[in-house]
Amino acid sequence: MTTYLLAGGGTAGHVNPLLAVADRLREHDPEAVVLVLGTAEGLESRLVPARGYELLTIEKVPFPRRPNGAALRFPARFRRSIADVREMIADRGVDVVVGFGGYVSTPAYLAARGAGIPVVIHEANARPGLANRLGARFAAGVGVAFAGTPLPHAEFVGMPLRREIETLDRAARREEAAAFFGLDPERPVLLVTGGSLGARRINRTTVDSADVLTTSGWQVLHVTGAKSEVEDPGIADYRMVEYADRMDLALAIADAAVSRAGAATVSELSALGIPALYVPYPVGNGEQRFNAAGVVEAGGGVLVDDADFLPGRVASELVPLLADRDRLGRMARAAASVGALDGTDRMIALVDGALHRDGGVGAAGA
Repeated sequence: MTTYLLAGGGTAGHVNPLLAVADRLREHDPEAVVLVLGTAEGLESRLVPARGYELLTIEKVPFPRRPNGAALRFPARFRRSIADVREMIADRGVDVVVGFGGYVSTPAYLAARGAGIPVVIHEANARPGLANRLGARFAAGVGVAFAGTPLPHAEFVGMPLRREIETLDRAARREEAAAFFGLDPERPVLLVTGGSLGARRINRTTVDSADVLTTSGWQVLHVTGAKSEVEDPGIADYRMVEYADRMDLALAIADAAVSRAGAATVSELSALGIPALYVPYPVGNGEQRFNAAGVVEAGGGVLVDDADFLPGRVASELVPLLADRDRLGRMARAAASVGALDGTDRMIALVDGALHRDGGVGAAGA
């Protein structure tokens, strides 16, 4: 029996691929023990137990970025976190640590190295985080969602996707999706989304461009996200929802998309061959621009800066693009060429390989 410790959390970008891998491990080997390491404050504290996995928690110890009291206390707190994970590894007989980045991953990687068990890493962003940059130096396997991610020994595996996305037959589900959202399955649909919390610029510009988009012959499915500051324009062929709890159906009916460039979003749109106009989030370390770079370079997407995504740009660039069905077809094929629907299985193979090299029994070989 193999015991896996999956480390990661804080955001959906870490938790969702972690859960996809956890589910597949359990499918491959129902006797395996799958444990998850996180914090009591992160998104994982709700999602992991709800999915049926045991959550082990340690203190959240952010790396200090300025000299202050927290920086002085950091070394002792960090050593304690490593010791806590080392104790978990010993007590639970952990065979391998699989990390997805975030606060808990660094102590997990160092504890695993001290315990002499393999570490396998998945990096979701094209610009890797600090934890994975450290762990990749001694990891037995490093899987990345985007080709060219600058990590030692990186191997492209794609993004571990939810089962309903990875198995989505878009053509077969189009009628169902149209009925669910109240759209016409015979006419093209533009999916607009800024993520679960929304995107102010995308929302405002899309609403202000509602008439020009719908009069171009397209229907618009606009997922605003929570705390949106826009109101439904109330025009024909325009559907506004705050949250799409059936995002698989939204993707099934989307002929094109306008979206932020989060790692999961870019991975899903690319894997499904959906051409997109990406508007990267303008705050942070710029990783969203890097996430979209590969599909844009391949011709499967267009990149527009947040400040430039205005109604004038919609009229001058997006509407002509939507009118060019030949170009959209080429973009769809280009997007699919850089995407991967089997990221979960590829990641499982990476974990399996690390276990076999260490003399263990992997998921696929169980």
